[in-house]
Amino acid sequence: MSVSPAQRFVCVHGHFYQPPRENPWLETVETQDSAAPYHDWNERITAECYAPNGAARIVDGKNRILRITNNYARMSFNVGPTLLSWMQEKAPLTCAMIRDADRLSQRQFGGHGSAMAQIYNHIIMPLASTSDRETQIVWGIADFEHRYGRKPEGMWLAETAVDLESLDLLARHGIRFTILAPHQCARVRPLPGADAPAAMAAKTHATKAEGAATAAGGKETPDTDWKDTPDASVDTTQPYLVRTSPGHSIAVFFYDGPVSRAIAFDGLLNSGELFAERLMGGFRESDRPQLAHVATDGESYGHHHRHGEMALAYALQLIEEGDAKLTNYGQFLANFPPTQEAEVVENSSWSCFHGVERWRSDCGCNGGKAGWNQKWRTPLRQALDWLRDCVAPLVRDATSALLTDADSARNDYISVILDRSQSSVDAFFARNSIRTLTAEERVRALQLMELERNAMLMYTSCGWFFDDISGIETVQIVTYAARVLELAAALFPETRGVLEKSFTDRLAEAKSNEPQWRDGRYIYDEAIRPMLVDLEQVVAHYAISCVFPRAGESSIMERDRLFCYSIAHLWETTLPYGLGQLRLGRVRICSVLTEECEEAAYGLLHFGDQNVSAAVKRVEAGEQEGLILLAKEIEDAVDASNLTEVVRLMDDYFGESRFSLTSLFADEQRRIVKSILDPAMQSLETALTDLYSSHASLLHFLGRSGLPRPAALRVAAQFAIHAQLRRAMEADPIDVAAVERLLAQAREDAVVVDHPTLGYLADERMHAAMERLQQTPSDPEAVRHALSLATALKALPFTLDLWQAQNIWYGLSPRVVGEGKALRDDFLALGTALNIRVDRHAKPVP
Repeated sequence: MSVSPAQRFVCVHGHFYQPPRENPWLETVETQDSAAPYHDWNERITAECYAPNGAARIVDGKNRILRITNNYARMSFNVGPTLLSWMQEKAPLTCAMIRDADRLSQRQFGGHGSAMAQIYNHIIMPLASTSDRETQIVWGIADFEHRYGRKPEGMWLAETAVDLESLDLLARHGIRFTILAPHQCARVRPLPGADAPAAMAAKTHATKAEGAATAAGGKETPDTDWKDTPDASVDTTQPYLVRTSPGHSIAVFFYDGPVSRAIAFDGLLNSGELFAERLMGGFRESDRPQLAHVATDGESYGHHHRHGEMALAYALQLIEEGDAKLTNYGQFLANFPPTQEAEVVENSSWSCFHGVERWRSDCGCNGGKAGWNQKWRTPLRQALDWLRDCVAPLVRDATSALLTDADSARNDYISVILDRSQSSVDAFFARNSIRTLTAEERVRALQLMELERNAMLMYTSCGWFFDDISGIETVQIVTYAARVLELAAALFPETRGVLEKSFTDRLAEAKSNEPQWRDGRYIYDEAIRPMLVDLEQVVAHYAISCVFPRAGESSIMERDRLFCYSIAHLWETTLPYGLGQLRLGRVRICSVLTEECEEAAYGLLHFGDQNVSAAVKRVEAGEQEGLILLAKEIEDAVDASNLTEVVRLMDDYFGESRFSLTSLFADEQRRIVKSILDPAMQSLETALTDLYSSHASLLHFLGRSGLPRPAALRVAAQFAIHAQLRRAMEADPIDVAAVERLLAQAREDAVVVDHPTLGYLADERMHAAMERLQQTPSDPEAVRHALSLATALKALPFTLDLWQAQNIWYGLSPRVVGEGKALRDDFLALGTALNIRVDRHAKPVP
């Protein structure tokens, strides 16, 4: 007996997630060189996966675009809260596409959005304390409601790591369903009355998942009815009811394991047709409604598998055109409640054959590096557990003296994490403080909450997932532990130094496979301790950056925010000294996170380029007389050209502490070094271009004669030709003839052309032209300008990334094609130049 097409449904779930990567002292993601050429891994994976899935291409046999579609709107997905937080600031268009997709999916799937919530920062729930589990769920739900404007129906468990307590907490917080791997099902049995027509025809779902059992008769089923499901043999085409505690239950969908593995590991995304075929092959011989569904890391669609988002888009289109229907879990559960009950395998997960051992022991699950072990996992978790258990009672007692309920306050702190504005913080204290707190008490309360936040971030699962304790994910979670230690030392002075020593002693037991990194304590000392930031270092960063303002800034003093610190500029004087300068100033700096504020004086000597030295001293609020007197004495020393006296005066006032360019935070350090290098590089480029121009004919002769070219002339040719190519690409319009001539010259002189950089320049030009068109889509000149540029670029031998330009064209097409014939013809010609099949063009279907 086969299922009718009307009863066949397909759902693809993507778990889109990145661990928190922010420096906990700056609340920003710093440069990660391993993600080059991108700034960091979030940015790289957004470009390769998250953004492309919001505008996925379906193409014809000549690779021309037929349709651009938002994959998120047709699939089920969860995006980790810490990733969405980063996206909101750094990739707002991608973030908007994801939110739009949830709204579109509600229209397509009977009011059920495709977005699922996620445990807040991806901790392994069975290994967490009950209070941490509770907060992870509360924060995950609050974050979801903040971003999507509705309550979540489902929630993703990190690594699908599950036990009954975690499921019970989900159910108690109103979560209707979750997704697990098929091997996580222990046994199943029919619900009472499951074969009754009423149960099969149910079209609504009770407020709680156990309503399905009640509607079916509410009778107990004998234990003898249980059927074991060894070796992932559970029927994955239907949902199951899991009773978690008296009066509470949750629905569980066990995904199709073989097809999910084929997506992730077996190259199934090489073909959209084969992908659709495998999905459609997931149905069983039965006349009941069935759901063929898969779940993988969302990064499979574009990051792990290039163009995987295109395979997904085409597969979903084929399914829509076939005899099955796309759905999401919320819609399927509402229309077809569970008729079977299940029990889960306690302490199991989707990515560890040994349950949850991958996150606490050397279980054998790893990346497969020969000769390596993961014995470091156990002492790492033990060290973190010890730290948590040491600070937890101290934090609880201290919190109870300020806030009405420690657990409720921590759960409510997500409102501040989502909105750091003064009004949000004030509202948090209005809801939670036992009385009106003083400024010092507010600082203490916020420090306690930040300690709690970092104490959960340090359990992010990625810290144990990979092969070595020296990996960036593991270093990141230990960095959060270092922030916990710092806050504990500030809050509880009796622990200063004691907790850190005991913690690092425990880390010393975690041995690295990389000889140069030795063990966890060495990594802490060498890689993490230098990251610690105090207010003096922030002031030094501010003072040094004043000398090197960004483009468009006359001074850094135009800023009132530096990372997660607010800066109030109170006073400054600048004294010229030869080709350099000397600055003295005073600022008030406040932590946006904890409201801790200090006033500080700074002095700075700059003698050109990288030769800069700064000193910082905390001062009493309002103190300025000493600084003004110092300025007068230094001015006299400057007038007398007495540098020794200047240095002595600085030392007397500020002490011996000094900061230099190396003291700057990583991104700003690189920006300033580039600003110093750029003029030097331009001078060098000019000199080498002149050298090449003077000797080009000689270089040509040597090449034609087969004689060796001098290294100096080869270098000159490299610089000169690239400089001229760049200028030709930046000309308006692009000088195509010059580009072609220079490329031929490069071939003759054996110059390796930097195609990626030139392609990037071309992409930027095209994007700018399309943005101009987007502002004035009915302007014939804007259309002609974009068409001329696209035509010129198409003639050049560079690999172009026209993704953004194509998206803009596709979005404008419904408006522009209805305009006058001349404008319409030029616009369609522009689409053709952008590799869009305009005769088959259609508006994106939601």
